[in-house]
Amino acid sequence: MSPRTNKPHEIVERALELSTADGCVVIADEQSTANLRWAGNALTTNGVTRGRTLTVIATVDGKEGTASGVVSRSAVTTDDLEPLVRAAEAAARSAAPAEDAGPLVSGVPHSPDFTDAPAETSSAVFADFAPALGESFARAHAGGRELYGFANHELVSSYLGTSTGLRLRHDQPNGTLEVNAKSPDRTRSAWAGRSTRDFKDVDPGALDAELAQRLDWARRRIDLPAGRYETLLPPTAVADLLIYQLWSSAARDAAEGRTVFSRPGGGTRVGERLTELPLTLRSDPNEPGLESAPFVLAHASGDSASVFDNGLPLTATDWVREGELAHLTATRHSAGLTGLPVAPAIDNLILDGGEDRSLDEMVAATGRGLLLTCLWYIREVDPATLLLTGLTRDGVYLVEDGEVVGEVNNFRFNESPVDLLGRAVEAGRTEKTLPREWSDWFTRAAMPALRLPDFNMSSVSQGV
Repeated sequence: MSPRTNKPHEIVERALELSTADGCVVIADEQSTANLRWAGNALTTNGVTRGRTLTVIATVDGKEGTASGVVSRSAVTTDDLEPLVRAAEAAARSAAPAEDAGPLVSGVPHSPDFTDAPAETSSAVFADFAPALGESFARAHAGGRELYGFANHELVSSYLGTSTGLRLRHDQPNGTLEVNAKSPDRTRSAWAGRSTRDFKDVDPGALDAELAQRLDWARRRIDLPAGRYETLLPPTAVADLLIYQLWSSAARDAAEGRTVFSRPGGGTRVGERLTELPLTLRSDPNEPGLESAPFVLAHASGDSASVFDNGLPLTATDWVREGELAHLTATRHSAGLTGLPVAPAIDNLILDGGEDRSLDEMVAATGRGLLLTCLWYIREVDPATLLLTGLTRDGVYLVEDGEVVGEVNNFRFNESPVDLLGRAVEAGRTEKTLPREWSDWFTRAAMPALRLPDFNMSSVSQGV
């Protein structure tokens, strides 16, 4: 191997060779992105970027236990490797023993493409999408509305090597499309978003038609006070709430009495019924269209991740099964502490078990209620109940006798996703969706719309 090679798998091998620690994990993330942006029915910018991040995790055994040190740096070449490896080792030697320390994973089969070049995206990913977007600009202009938004495609090839012999690789495509439509006087706004692996399954014309309808609904303005309303949460809003629930479902925190999943008097609520609807909340690295890494890629340790678990195989996991809490996220360490099964976090989330009704059909079956577009600025208020607060955005609509009759003001809400599951009276058809609030961190989701009889709109908001 040339000492100046920049091939990612050779960078990983060289870092492992340089390590003098008792254990070493190296993750090379090769990232490429392509994007389009537009405003006022015209493209404004486009570009392609490339980058690399190398993470070195050193473990050092001591009399009191094993310590770990983690250092990540960007744009690393072989010339930068030795200082990076030494920095990780120094961090480990100066650290206290790691609470989650354990033997590094071994025995997993090698990825056959570990030595292949990284996958890369380019502007070619928009070959079919861009012309269709141009057509939607023309329709929007003719219809008296302006489109703003962006399309982003990312490909990350992750190479994982360890001193125990693992050589694993995963290519993760990730695409997001967000479009805002505005009336020329800016008094009306509507949003739509999609998640995609390759931009072959998104239709700008369909999004424009959806946005045109919402702008038309907003021609009539109705002011409503705060209160509890029957509410239809679309899939994107359901995803934002349940992703936060997943992030808050660490087994250890629950066992220690700190979360909504703690059982009064001790233990966890695993096995307890959360909803009377036959809903299953699950993750599966092999879910068609939502594929994610089939092994643990942990760049740092936390409540639901451990660097010592890197390379651990991931399998389909039910978090809620047929309405009952089935699993909490657990590393090997937290599983040992709690007696619960090992259940690492997986990078997708699916809620199914509802009916086959579309959101439009659920609207048609509504006597009087609210239809939301999306949520934003979600923040935690109380971890013991997982009470969240946030705002509605880009359209809240009043439904009467099965028809949308106008747009109402925005609200601040106060709700717990766990309570919402328990109070939901209907779930519609599960479909791929883009969570708007968490789209920078979590994009692979499939959710149904939910009908809530008494969603808590705690105050009126001036947000748009």
